[in-house]
Amino acid sequence: MDLREQDILGPAIADHWYYRSKARAMSAMLHGMSPRSILDIGAGSGFFARALLRQGAERATCVDPNYPEDRDETEAGRPLLFRREIQESDADLLLLMDVLEHVDDDAGLLRSYTRIARPGATVLITVPAFQWLWSGHDVFLDHRRRYALGRLEEVARSAGVTVERSAYFFGGVFPLAAALRLPAAIGRAFTGRAPESKCELRRHGAATNALLETICRAELPLFPYNRLFGLSAFLRGRVA
Repeated sequence: MDLREQDILGPAIADHWYYRSKARAMSAMLHGMSPRSILDIGAGSGFFARALLRQGAERATCVDPNYPEDRDETEAGRPLLFRREIQESDADLLLLMDVLEHVDDDAGLLRSYTRIARPGATVLITVPAFQWLWSGHDVFLDHRRRYALGRLEEVARSAGVTVERSAYFFGGVFPLAAALRLPAAIGRAFTGRAPESKCELRRHGAATNALLETICRAELPLFPYNRLFGLSAFLRGRVA
């Protein structure tokens, strides 16, 4: 999760359709598991670790080099630690929610954590999908790339992760995003101009949030089988 988005949404992040829907998709991808200890890498505010603590996880550590200092909190009465860096981890779930697209060496970053994780730990990764959806929002967030599922699986395997499943999410809102971004992408193909930095994240009213959240909730039953299209790519695997 990007700290810039946290700054934009503030407390409203808890009610934003995008984050609420992504948290549901995370839970769906982890169906049948009951993680006890979580390592949330590039965690930002710890939104997703907090959600898992409320669902019954026992403790979580959020690591992000952008934190001003280390600190300890609680969520649902359970320990929630924020650290700028760590040297080892016994977590049974590693989360990388929209992290790999921010670094030049995505496989290297992932490998640096699988090396200190215990064998068999679950890894859950999300990244923005499809390079042709590149926009000024990617520039604003300092993204390096977007991913197709095949590329994400290659990165995971090269970093020592055994891939169990992968799928696209936000397929319900994909047509709208594609309609908005495709004309600009075609234009850039002819002109060679890069998009200007522009934040596309917005606070929404209750009605808009409810509508978009309903669309995303409706696709959850098909989500594990969706290898066709979506705005986010999900991958679940295990540390080899």
